[in-house]
Amino acid sequence: MRLVVVQHLFCEWPGAYNLELDARGVERTVVELDVGEALPDWREFDGIIAMGGPMSVNDEDENPWLVDEKRWLAEAVRSGKPFFGACLGVQLLASALGASVYSLAQPEVGLLEVERTAEGLADPLLSRLDDPVVTLQWHGDTFDLPDGGVLLASSPAAPNQAFRFGDVAYGIQFHLEVTPEMAEQWAQVPEYSAALAETLGEQGGKEFLAAAVARHEQLGGQAQVLIGAWLDLIEARRGR
Repeated sequence: MRLVVVQHLFCEWPGAYNLELDARGVERTVVELDVGEALPDWREFDGIIAMGGPMSVNDEDENPWLVDEKRWLAEAVRSGKPFFGACLGVQLLASALGASVYSLAQPEVGLLEVERTAEGLADPLLSRLDDPVVTLQWHGDTFDLPDGGVLLASSPAAPNQAFRFGDVAYGIQFHLEVTPEMAEQWAQVPEYSAALAETLGEQGGKEFLAAAVARHEQLGGQAQVLIGAWLDLIEARRGR
């Protein structure tokens, strides 16, 4: 299996998802758009993974590559290409499919639970997660559900937490992939530290990252379950 992984900042990589990808021998081509790398032909891959980033999907003036990325995603997903997006990745999916992305009144930050909808409890991916679904939340934007999207999970602060489009395109607002290395990288990005301090206070921001590290095995285990279920869908399609 060959996947293309789209990244938008060096410290926003697949993290714990890589454990399952490696275990299954999945080949990956990593493209980091914020440093000018070009998107490949999506037809050459079995699926697409899109990770997070500090920018908004609406920041096209500052990041003109967002225009091409959303057009590329729309074409791929509407053609039935398997897709998995996390945080910025889910917002890109929603925007590419014509939905609005906009700021929350207050950022949603913390180790927080999300509640699966009836559709989420029956979904081949989200139904495999433990109950309660504990997630790492760190985002200031949210999105409307695009036409044809099926809502799979919600939270009080951001009701649209996960959705499916078609059978094999998925987006989740939350993080499960955090590793100790990733948390350390986040702490070293000045913009990230400043954002945490503004939302949680300086000490609160440090405690948040420490809690993420302390629970990374629980979160990472769920990441492996989730991405494994998505890979199962791709394998089933390839076996037809």
